[in-house]
Amino acid sequence: MNSSFRIEEASLNQRIKDIADAATRLFLQQGYARTQIGHIAKAVGISVGTIYLDFTGKKEILHFILKCTIDPDFIQRKFARPITDDLFVGLEDELIALLDKLGNDFAAHLENDLVDYSFERLISDTFDILSRYAVGCLFIEKNQFDFKNLAENYRTFRRKFFDTMICYMEAYIQQGTVRPLEHVELSTTLIIETLSWWAMDIRYTSFETRNISSDLAKQICMDNILSAYKNN
Repeated sequence: MNSSFRIEEASLNQRIKDIADAATRLFLQQGYARTQIGHIAKAVGISVGTIYLDFTGKKEILHFILKCTIDPDFIQRKFARPITDDLFVGLEDELIALLDKLGNDFAAHLENDLVDYSFERLISDTFDILSRYAVGCLFIEKNQFDFKNLAENYRTFRRKFFDTMICYMEAYIQQGTVRPLEHVELSTTLIIETLSWWAMDIRYTSFETRNISSDLAKQICMDNILSAYKNN
């Protein structure tokens, strides 16, 4: 492979990434149904025709984004252009299976009576999950009426995630790690919403999105949540 080919390939991969990044923000901020290929092209600064050299349509761009949420290394592959939906057969089933696995993995420490699993670790892990899958979660939340099957499975995941978090909080209160709370469910909701905003919304959907690193956002959450709830 000569150097000019490698440069061209890198340039094409960067363009695909730029298209995916622009489409992500548009899908999350104004909705999938309202976003047109022309909107994405304008956001990237290229022509509509150039996008069609890389993707056969808007649906393929969406599926590419969701696939990269599941597998971050997917974007590093070499793609035959334009990218077609043949690459994404079974993607919805993959997303549903991922939600189920995440829910089960998140609850696993309850089965071991929190052995070697601190309150700090719980908050850290919760932030990491929300940050890692921010795009997929926010997309389903913002486009639930256009993707009803995914949305229903996501609701099931959210209910299980919330119930699991309550169980963790009650267990930590019982062992004296977390201070007594009058309204455990509401306090748990506040914790999850705080983590969600700093892990997901601030990057993509808040009124004024801010380019704050994930590490800094996590530090802010950890400092404030541990100070507010940990029993000293």
